[in-house]
Amino acid sequence: MLTHLECTRCGEHYPADRPQSVCPKDAGVLYARYDLKAIKRSFSAARLAGRAPTMWRYDAVLPDADPVSLGEGFTPMLPSRECQNVLIKDEGLNPTGSFKARGLSAAVTMARHFGLKKLAIPSAGNAAGALAAYSAAAKVEAHIFMPKDVPAANRIECDYYGAHVTLVDGLISDCAKKVAELKNSEAWERDGWFDVSTTKEPYRVEGKKTMGYEVAEQLGWKLPQGIIYPTGGGVGLLGMWKAFDEMEALGWIGSERPRMIAVQSSGCAPVVKAWEESKPGVEMWPNAETLASGLRVPKPYADYLILDILKKSHGTALSATDEEILDATRHWAKVEGVFAAPEGAACLVAYRKLRATAFFRVEDTVVLFNTGSGLKYLDVLDADVGQTLLSAKPAQSVKPPARQIGGIIGPY
Repeated sequence: MLTHLECTRCGEHYPADRPQSVCPKDAGVLYARYDLKAIKRSFSAARLAGRAPTMWRYDAVLPDADPVSLGEGFTPMLPSRECQNVLIKDEGLNPTGSFKARGLSAAVTMARHFGLKKLAIPSAGNAAGALAAYSAAAKVEAHIFMPKDVPAANRIECDYYGAHVTLVDGLISDCAKKVAELKNSEAWERDGWFDVSTTKEPYRVEGKKTMGYEVAEQLGWKLPQGIIYPTGGGVGLLGMWKAFDEMEALGWIGSERPRMIAVQSSGCAPVVKAWEESKPGVEMWPNAETLASGLRVPKPYADYLILDILKKSHGTALSATDEEILDATRHWAKVEGVFAAPEGAACLVAYRKLRATAFFRVEDTVVLFNTGSGLKYLDVLDADVGQTLLSAKPAQSVKPPARQIGGIIGPY
């Protein structure tokens, strides 16, 4: 039922039977469009019952291609044990431990469908691991460009999946420059390369939009009053908003919409700055720095769409400090039993702030997205513990007394 691709800037249509990047006219993000009237006649929400609990249960509104799947999607939505009417959508239970599995499952599915051979991606970490995994499953080459200081789990998993990894001294924007340089080489067209960067191809949004379908289905086809989403590249926000429009056209939901909240790190908050200044686009954030590597995106490509969604939904954008994020990570683990990625824990910081300002009321149903597993950030979180211990030490270090344990003598 996929009919064409549409530019989100100028509205130009492009065929969906071949690989497409951004709009050639104005570099706008392309969206996949479907014959929703035909789908409405042949597929209903009731027909989802009994379908496989993966994102491909919504195949009627996904491209018609043989899925490259590792079981992604249909993650649980956990009622908070602490905050009334708050639900935690735990995307850390996806394959490769993050929500990136959804988008890369769809993107690699279409890449294999089109016969592409080499997929390139600049990534702050989790997208790299997801591309590496799905490329391995699809038997296509993955070429990863990631900052040198990404969490060790991301680097190691890419190696084990057999991806080609280039570590870059810089940020994700510097990694993107490396991919751009590749595009200018003769080998790019000759050897079947393709760029699967965030919003530089149409299908990662399609995978991510299934989060919107799941939120609606898991709430009995009612939408919450708010969705708080950690926003780096913002594909999840784009995807869910697109899903809501599709579901309304299908008759599955009404015209109601949740207030969409973008939360960023105070060390890299270009969307927050643009929102507060009422600008239609973001400026490059200088010297981006945060332990939440997925939020270290100094200029999201789809900035104009993110800001438009915040405006249309009567939402907002706000930031959290690294200290607040770490506190929330530990709090969620202790209180909720959810070991969240730092990016996901930032949603708790945002919710607390929005409740304190009465932006949300206690009776409002609000979904907080944990976008990844804290297990992928052990080196980051452990380093923080070590730094805390170091700062708590007295000026003159005193060795602990030696103890004999299991025949081994030494300080412990």
